[in-house]
Amino acid sequence: MTLVRYYAAQTLDGYIAESDDSIGWLTGYEGSFEGADSDAGQAGYDEFYEEIGAMVMGSTTYEWVLAHAGGWPYAGKPTWVLSSRTLALPEGEDVDVRIVGTEVPDLIDEMRDAAGERDIWIVGGGPVASQFADRGLLDRVEVTVAPVVLAGGKRLFERRPPGGPMQLISARTFASGMVGLTYEIRR
Repeated sequence: MTLVRYYAAQTLDGYIAESDDSIGWLTGYEGSFEGADSDAGQAGYDEFYEEIGAMVMGSTTYEWVLAHAGGWPYAGKPTWVLSSRTLALPEGEDVDVRIVGTEVPDLIDEMRDAAGERDIWIVGGGPVASQFADRGLLDRVEVTVAPVVLAGGKRLFERRPPGGPMQLISARTFASGMVGLTYEIRR
């Protein structure tokens, strides 16, 4: 079964970006932890990415990726960008980016079909994750927590997800000093 997974890095106080959408707190992070139970490169990102068949993101995340990634980093994976604006498309081979102003429930079957046997990754940000959660379409929340405090910025979620507490299904410590937490949404 294809899962819809919100996978993101966040600060200790729950922010995924600063107010200006910058993530220097993450890209410039240097830390370590000698007692880690995992030394997985990039806090498990490579392993996670192999399980992804399709992606969805908001226009702010999309524009940040276009401006900072040095080319489209998700070639070979269909990507939906939720936006009512006309946005530039990335260049390159095997790029499948779809800019859509459609509601999430109208897209979910198409996304699941495109993902095949793999999962759907909500790349960002909080408003997109909240749209999926509001409609009961979010299955897992996977956060890598960096021991950084911003005290302001863009939150992991735009608003409180419906339902009660999520169920912790795994916790990992990484050699970087970050912690990976995976939660399942209770329905």
